[in-house]
Parts: sequence; C-alpha cells; structure tokens
Amino acid sequence: MRVPLSWLREYVDLPATETGRDVQAKLIAAGLEVETVEQLGAGLKGPLVVGQVLTIEELTEFKKPIRFCTVDVGQANGTGEPQEIVCGARNFSVGDKVVVVLPGAVLPGDFAIAARKTYGRTSHGMICSGDELGMGDDGSGGIIVLPPEHEVGTDAIKLLELVDEVLDIAVTPDRGYALSMRGVARETATAYGLPLRDPALLDVPGPNSYGYGVKVADPVGCDSFTARTVVGLEPEARSPIWLQRRLQKAGMRPISLAVDITNYVMLELGQPLHAYDRSRLDGPIGVRRAEPGEKLTTLDGTTRVLDAEDLVITDNRGPIGLAGVMGGANTEIADAAPDPETGRINGTTEVVIEAAHFDPVAIARTARRHKLSSEASKRFERGVDPQAAAAAAQRTVDLLVLLAGGTAEGGVTQVVAPSAPRTIAMPADHPDRVAGVTYGRETVVRRLQEVGCDVYGQDDLVVTVPSWRPDLAEPNDLAEEVIRLEGYENLPSTLPTPPSGRGLTARQRLHRRVGRALAGAGYVEAPNYPFIGEPVLDQLGLDADDARRRVVKLVNPLSDEEPALRTTLLPGLLGALRRNDGRGSHDLALFETGLVFRPTGEERPAVTPPVDRRPTDEEIASLNAALPRQPRRVAVVLAGAREQDGWWGKGRPADWADAIEAGRLVAREAGVELTVRADQHAPWHPGRCAALYATVDGEETLVGHAGELHPRVVKALHLPDRTCAMELELDVLEQASTGVVQAPRISTFPVATQDVALVVANDVPAADVESALREGAGELLESIRLFDVFTGEQIGEGSKSLAYALRFRAADRTLTVDEASAARDAAVSLATERTGAVLRGASASPGWRPAPRP
Repeated sequence: MRVPLSWLREYVDLPATETGRDVQAKLIAAGLEVETVEQLGAGLKGPLVVGQVLTIEELTEFKKPIRFCTVDVGQANGTGEPQEIVCGARNFSVGDKVVVVLPGAVLPGDFAIAARKTYGRTSHGMICSGDELGMGDDGSGGIIVLPPEHEVGTDAIKLLELVDEVLDIAVTPDRGYALSMRGVARETATAYGLPLRDPALLDVPGPNSYGYGVKVADPVGCDSFTARTVVGLEPEARSPIWLQRRLQKAGMRPISLAVDITNYVMLELGQPLHAYDRSRLDGPIGVRRAEPGEKLTTLDGTTRVLDAEDLVITDNRGPIGLAGVMGGANTEIADAAPDPETGRINGTTEVVIEAAHFDPVAIARTARRHKLSSEASKRFERGVDPQAAAAAAQRTVDLLVLLAGGTAEGGVTQVVAPSAPRTIAMPADHPDRVAGVTYGRETVVRRLQEVGCDVYGQDDLVVTVPSWRPDLAEPNDLAEEVIRLEGYENLPSTLPTPPSGRGLTARQRLHRRVGRALAGAGYVEAPNYPFIGEPVLDQLGLDADDARRRVVKLVNPLSDEEPALRTTLLPGLLGALRRNDGRGSHDLALFETGLVFRPTGEERPAVTPPVDRRPTDEEIASLNAALPRQPRRVAVVLAGAREQDGWWGKGRPADWADAIEAGRLVAREAGVELTVRADQHAPWHPGRCAALYATVDGEETLVGHAGELHPRVVKALHLPDRTCAMELELDVLEQASTGVVQAPRISTFPVATQDVALVVANDVPAADVESALREGAGELLESIRLFDVFTGEQIGEGSKSLAYALRFRAADRTLTVDEASAARDAAVSLATERTGAVLRGASASPGWRPAPRP
C-alpha cells in the first residue's frame, strides 16, 4: 500500500515538522512494515508553469515529426513574450494548456534545463510529459494537457503536487485494514495520540424498495450488497488533477472519471467497488455460484471458463463479473468518444454502483484458480470491513455528483445477511500475563478502545471487536494489540533458563556430526524442496515394482510438475548439480540430509483432533498411523575433478571410489564400520555400484548404495559424464551405532608395519579379504589399508593381486618383530582359509618399520 503523506494529513493533523521518515518510524513501532519512504520531486526546481500553445509549425525536413511551437507562459519568463520551444510530441493542439519548464529549472534526475539549438531552431525550455516530471504513466504516453480553466503562468509544481513523500507499506495478511488510507490513518492517529477524521463517517440514507434490483442467492458468499444509481453524467467530464495525482502516487493509473472515483474510494476506505453502465445491464443484479462450464470475458479481455466454486455477479444474460476479483467486459464503463455523424460526445451517462462484502476464502480461491490477482481481490481475501459498504457507495455517489455533474437517484438497495457483533471474553490482566509486564486495566481498556473495540466489565472484560478487524478472534489477539501499541521495544529482555539434563538428542548430534564431516571433506550442503515429479523416476531408470515409485501425492502442490513427496534424495541433488554445472561450476561435490517419504500402504485416515485441548494419546496415535514412513537419509553427488591440478602435481577426477568413501566417512561419524559389496541397483552403473551394509543387532543390514550413475541416467538428466552418487539411511546407521564415538588414541609406542600381497580370484570382493585379515590379525592390529590392486600375466588370468598395509601396535609395550610377523601370518592364514587367497610375497619394505618419535 502506497500512502502519500499529503493525503494522510487530511485525516490526521500531523505536526508540520513531521517528515515521512518520522511517520515511518512511528508506524514501524506500531507493527506496520513500512519498507521505504519515496521522496517525490526530490531535486525538482522551477520555473515550471502552465502555458498555452499559441502556434505550431510542423518541421518536415527531418526523419521524425518535429514541431516548433510558441507558448504563452505569462510573466513567468520575465518578459511576457511567447516562449519558443521545439517539441516532438503530437498529442496537443493550438489553444491547449500544457506544462512548460523554462531555462534555469532542474527536473528529477538532476536534468538541468537551458536554451539550446536543436533541429535548426533554438528551444527555450520544454513542454513536459508526466514521465519527465516523475509522475509515472498516466496512460496517455505524451504531453500533459491540462484542463482549460487553469491560468497561464500558474506554478505547475504546486498544481500537480509534484513534491511529496510516499510511504510504501508491506501489508501482512492479518492487517487487511491497512490497505486503505482510513486504516493507515487510524494507526497514525493512535501512534501520535491525535484524533482521527474518519472518512467513513457519512450520512447514509437507509434502504428502500425502489433501488436497483439485487438478488443474492448465496448469502454465505455475499453477506452484504449495496447498490446505488447515478444518472445524468457528463461523458466528457475528466478526473480533476488532484484525483489523478492521488491515484498515481498510490500506484494506480487514471482511466476515466467513473473508474477513477471507484478506485479512489477503494484506496480511501478499503472497500472495493464496481461501476456498471446501467444501459448495458439486463435486469436485476444477482450473486450466485457459477455453473460448471460457464464462460465470462473479464475486463482484461480474457475469456475464462468458470468453476462451480466461483462466486459470480449476474444479470438476465448470465455472468457479468467475477465477484470481488474483476468485472466483465459486457458491462464496462464506455469511454467518451465523439459521434462521427453528430459530433456529440457519447459515453456512459448512467451508472450502478456496487459495494458488496464477499467471503474472503471464496475470493482468494477464485483469484488463484484463474491466476487473476486484482486490487479488489487483495483486499477481500485479507478482510474488508462489511459495514463500510454503504458509506463507500455514498462517497462514490457524492463524488460522481460533484465531479461528473450527475444526479443521485433516491433508490437505495441493501441486501444484508443478519449477523451479531463479535465479542471476546478476556481477563483484564491477560495482556500482563502474556507480556510479563504490568499494564493495568486502564491501559488495556484504553489501548483496545484506540483499536476500535468497545470494552465492558471490570476484572473480566467483554470486548466487542470492530467490524474492520476480522483478525481479532481470541484473547491472545487482543493482548497482541495492547503489547504492540505499548511498544514491543518496552518489553523486558529475559533469557529463558533451560532445565538441566536437556540438550541435543543422540539423533540430532549424529545429524550435525555427519554434516560437519562432509563439509570438512569438501562437500557443499545443497538443501532442496522435498517434492518430485514422477517422470524423474523414469529418468532414474527405476523398475516398475521399485518401492521408490510408491509416492505420497499432495492435494495442493506448489507446482503441478512436482506433485509428490520425494522417496529418495537424489533427484533434488542431481538437479542442483545440473544447474551448477550449466552455470560454469564443473567441479562439484554436494550433499544433503533430510527426510524421504515411503508409504507402506497401511496408513489409516486420521481423525482431526479438536483445537480447544491437547490431543489424547489415542488421537496422536491415530495421526501417526496416518503418516507414511519417513526415514532420514544422507546423500552426496560428485562430478568433475575431485583433486585439482597444481604445482603439487596432477589432479584426478571424482569416481565411484569417492562416493563409497563418502559413505564410510558418514558411517565413521556413527562409530560404524561398513561392509562394501558389489551390487546392481538403479540408478547406479551395474558394474560400478556398491551396496553398503552395517551390523544391526547382530545381523547384516543394508544401509545404502554408492557408485557411478548409469550412463542412461546421466544422459536422461543431462548430467556431466561419470557423475557419482551415494545415499545412506541415517536411521539404520543410528541403530547400528553404539552411541559412543571413540576418540583417536595417541600411543607413545612405535608402530610396526607389515605389508602383504594376496592373490585371489577376480570375483572375490576385496572387502571379504580385508575382513578376514582384520579378524585374523587380532587385537594388535591398529589399521589396515588396501594400497594396490594388480592384474596381469604375472598373476594369471582370472586373478588379481591385493596388497595391504597392516599397522600393528600395542598399548603397553614396543612390539617385537616376531610378534608383528606372527599377527601378520595369522591374518594371512585366515584370509587363505576363507577366500582361497595365496600369499604372493612380502612387501619390498622391511617387515619392521618403527614409526619416528615425535
């Protein structure tokens, strides 16, 4: 909502010294979000005056039409002689009153005006358009042509109200009353402690039986409808400058007098209105729900197919408007235009004014359904004062009579559904208990009365809520009003004291450790929305019976292309990788932790619990039973270089081994050792896919998969070649975890390293060999590392050589060569027994290599 300070002063007698910045600070303290204060006319300097065009000479020797004009500016130029001006605009004629800027003036944007030679003539100033004066678009796209009654030489800066301040307020959904000058003025008056001149306090005639006919078939969707009629309008009447300028400052474009007046009253009182050309109406106005398949051409020229939930305005022909959103083209106010035969000005001379109150939910759904957000729908969906309709209609009638020469007919139609004032019972000390501050009953009552409430009672208050505040529904809402008007800044700052023994749960600690570990390994966290479209599951190459294809679909998705909840983290991460790669970042390592949603098919419909009490254990169990399984997962994706080239040597690309190592890194944070086995699982490459297992309650349990993605998946998703990924289920890792992560031990005794090379068949997993070596080496083994895999003629066809470095250390002594060798031999013996491994030979390095002392 854009609020011109000059307009605001009509309703509140602000001190003359108060600036827009001062008012902004007051309103922010009162809880309104005043984003900016725009300084209109900043840097503008005259002379800027009204001039009258005396002569126009068309200069035809140039590529574009140019006019050499003489303009009477009175004594503003100091001589009284006509001013010679070159102008390229063509929307004015001899005798028109225009706005002229003379040499020595400065226009907005620090544009200094001086006499200069152009197109072979000397131009002593400019004839101005609205854009050049910072007025915005007035719809004409050319020179400002003023009404003839303004005198030549009049100061145009004052006439056009070019210098002003405009507050731009971001109105939150619960403060719809602030979408009007009336609402903002009320907040301003309260903030300054000044009286308010309420523009809605008008003498309104009561309803009678001879007004324009109205039939409301849906009193729930429309609980109030007022119709007034004005006849004898002058078609050629134009909106006065003050009205046009207020609309422009508020961000609206002047259109025609009747439409401008309805927009002006909407901005002033917050009540949207609509003006119908009575000659184009057929019978009484009706309000009902649309019939399925009905069509309506709205004012924007679009033909819309209506939904059965749409609330429409009708006459005998059918729909003539979307209620509370936009009117129909078939009853639009006609623009004034001369009759080609008689020369008489034709246009709308009789209007019917609609001022109605519609259901906010119905209007909001209609606007979203048709993707048609209007100034009216913005107000109705936030809540409009239902008792302002009659005053808004009267204000519109008064302005039409005053400015368009019309006559108000005596008929007043009001269709109002009966309703009682809304009341809230509240203890007088409730705001004190909410804020932790003692306000006292007098302060509470005074603040609520300033909001517009009627308050009765002593210790127990009965508060009648004003009609323009539909957001006030319970005692906490009233307490909030007291607190904000007393000042949020006056609330004491008190740090809460948490009870002892609380803190992060084991699950939360694991979640954080995993994130820190991946970030430390060079991965960047890339959270994504938990929504997917089913086509991406086809692109991942999932089988028809894959459990990841069973998705939970949303009733009201944010996007029709992604209507389901994700069953895997990979689509979002791969999409982020694709976008970053497409924008020039080719070396990528991303990770995400979050929930996936796996329906079991056993979910039962939940019963919605009441809101006036805590749900029972049975109700909570029913809600939980209605939810799908939501395991917590972690996933990484990699592409490009894992290690960069540099002076230190050659880099290397990311590959499947890095994805597996990421899984091991995550598992180590849970204190779990993973077992890695070859597998075939979409969307991974069948020859470069590893299944990752952990021991849970003594049984080996699948935790996730890692490896290189299938080439078809890479192509379908437009990913970089050889993209790799890993995905693990953190909940399973947590179950496998002992809950204690061992800190690294620092020993003062040296390490003994024994290297062995074992020849095994190609189909024997290295993980099985490592497991056997680890078990056989016993408790003296500190670590084991596979440092070489070799195949070739020396090994034999169908075999491979695996070289391991075994590190032995005792906690209480220095190991002897015999002890280390015995442990190594035991490890090799068990590996031979389990996997058929054959010892190829000891390493070239000595069997005993003590670590250097620090």
